[in-house]
Amino acid sequence: MEENKKLTDKRVNIMVILGLLGAAVLVGIDQLTKWLVVSNMQLHESIQLIKIGDLEVLNFSYYLNDGSAFSMFGGKTEMLICVTSLMMGAMLCAMVLKKVKTLPYIISFSLIIAGGVGNLIDRLFNDGLVVDFIDVRMINFAIFNFADICAVCGGILLCVLVIIDEAAEKRAAKQGTANDDTAEEVKQDGND
Repeated sequence: MEENKKLTDKRVNIMVILGLLGAAVLVGIDQLTKWLVVSNMQLHESIQLIKIGDLEVLNFSYYLNDGSAFSMFGGKTEMLICVTSLMMGAMLCAMVLKKVKTLPYIISFSLIIAGGVGNLIDRLFNDGLVVDFIDVRMINFAIFNFADICAVCGGILLCVLVIIDEAAEKRAAKQGTANDDTAEEVKQDGND
């Protein structure tokens, strides 16, 4: 029994380490892409990447954003730095203290951490501004960056996992209640 616990703990430790290394790699990719944009483009410049007929599908457009997703909370740099730092710290602690023990949750936390840290680095070292450059034109979407993709994918995965776990918990509770009712009926019949 204790050997199984040690194996499980060792496995969780490895998954957490790999998750944190993965997050670090994603932050590196985010920072590299932003550096390439800043080094090779002028502010507000747009480079067309994909066009179908007259429809522009995808461009790289260099913009600076002082808000969070979709430019919400613009000008609230200190608040964004504090909230992001607290959230990333809490998620890192949860991973390091092994409060997050399954691979899907570790992946979702790693993605969220990568996105948060990637944009936090920008805010701290770029006068509170985040470099955005991915411009999906065919749906007139907000311009975003690689860190945003990581955070959104991690957030969606986390929501799906929580919904699945909640449904499983409710189903188990319902089955437990049904089993308790059956056991009670058996006792009342004297067939225990």
